[in-house]
Amino acid sequence: MPRAGLTGDRVVAEAERMADDAGLGQLSLTALAERLGVRQPSIYKHIDSMAGLRRSISVRAKAELGDVLARAAVGRSGADAIRSMSQAYRTWALAHPGRYEAAQVAPAPGDADDEAVSQAVVQICADVLAAYELHGDDAIDAIRALRSTLHGFVALEAGGGFGFKTDIDRSFERLVRGMVVAFASWTDRGAPGTRPARTGVTHDRQPLPGPRPG
Repeated sequence: MPRAGLTGDRVVAEAERMADDAGLGQLSLTALAERLGVRQPSIYKHIDSMAGLRRSISVRAKAELGDVLARAAVGRSGADAIRSMSQAYRTWALAHPGRYEAAQVAPAPGDADDEAVSQAVVQICADVLAAYELHGDDAIDAIRALRSTLHGFVALEAGGGFGFKTDIDRSFERLVRGMVVAFASWTDRGAPGTRPARTGVTHDRQPLPGPRPG
């Protein structure tokens, strides 16, 4: 019989905390069982494998991040929405480094639940850009620029990549301000290298910005 009080949700929740504390790469079933105060076989009554556990963490992380971003953007538009969502993104990612890393994992082909939460996060980025009336390739390029800009800054900050003493918060605020200015003139046809936009596409099919090409 499963240990009293041990549930699938509790196992995944503790694994999430372990990933945040020690790093997603340090997650192991042996260490997880020790944290839960059970023998490792007890965990298998609630998860099928390490791969299944990582997938659960990833799906839950994407859903949680999506909720955080949606709350930050609700009732806002344009520059205000971008600033609020960007700050919420950075705050959550730095507070939950293991979960944030898990949120970058692309869904396996045919995993409808994972695909849905992945797409929901990307759609929030599309929604905060709606005020700029971007379409086709212009919209896709802007969404990718926003995602990769936020991810790049957060990844460098979390990894200790900013060695100068200049205030990091100020740097982030100026970065976001620069993105707002860029989006305001995103469709400038006079700029070199522009290309005609395709119609009918408003968002990407990939998860949040990560190491995957896109």
